[in-house]
Amino acid sequence: MNDIDPTSASDSGVSADERQWGMFSHLSIILASLITALVGLPGCLAFLGPLIIWLAKKETMPFVADQAKEALNFSIMLTIVAVVLMVIAIPFGILTLGLGFILFGLIGLVIGIAALIMIIMASMKANEGVRYRYPFNLRLVK
Repeated sequence: MNDIDPTSASDSGVSADERQWGMFSHLSIILASLITALVGLPGCLAFLGPLIIWLAKKETMPFVADQAKEALNFSIMLTIVAVVLMVIAIPFGILTLGLGFILFGLIGLVIGIAALIMIIMASMKANEGVRYRYPFNLRLVK
């Protein structure tokens, strides 16, 4: 039987509770994206999950605040990229009689898969107590 306290600190000095909330802050991007896609706003509100976690935990859990802020900045960047792609794709798609929509759809798919991989990597690192930094991120929220 294991008598380890679930809230005890890991080798990194971050408690299990903080590691779990740090992981949730990254995974909430995926959850918020799925929920907003179901209501017809694909990914536009993906920043809500990390924002809520950051606002709720920033005073009490420094590791969670750091990871939620990183996830928040990443989700804001993804939203900006999606909007820019859509703004460019619509006129380009019309001018090319639909071929532009296919091209920008493929670009969006590649970006989405890359983002999903990075979010999963960030979640795993946060669960290990490691402060993860996305390789491509605008740090708008400081």
